[in-house]
Amino acid sequence: MDDTESTTTSADENTGNLCDNPTRDTLAEGLLGLLKPTVDQLDDRVRITRISQLELKQQIESLNEELLKVREALNNHPDLDPYVKKLIACKHKVTVVLNVLQASQDRLNEIRRMINKEKSVRPTLTETSQEPQQSTSNFISDRGCIN
Repeated sequence: MDDTESTTTSADENTGNLCDNPTRDTLAEGLLGLLKPTVDQLDDRVRITRISQLELKQQIESLNEELLKVREALNNHPDLDPYVKKLIACKHKVTVVLNVLQASQDRLNEIRRMINKEKSVRPTLTETSQEPQQSTSNFISDRGCIN
């Protein structure tokens, strides 16, 4: 072999063989037939993943908005300490009034008890005081002083 002759083929020489090689076309179709379902499945999964990522992004954005609203609501809460102090003061006043009413109720019950006791003692006193008056009136009527 001559040093000037090359055993490698040039790109120009093989370009003509691309269209006319049935074996290569059959192999290419076979490889494409083997890889196409996998590529299609991978493409579908990538599409589904992108859709789920978009949905997740929307959910994260809505959650972020809700968290901002919650933070704003927490920062804008009214100061309840004065109201709590007023409620405690009112509770103290109600307790004082309750104690006064309870003491008044106890005194009233004691007065009723004493009145009932006095009523039970009085009829006996009035009955004994009415007997001498009857005897005096009998005495006067017996004497003829009263018409």
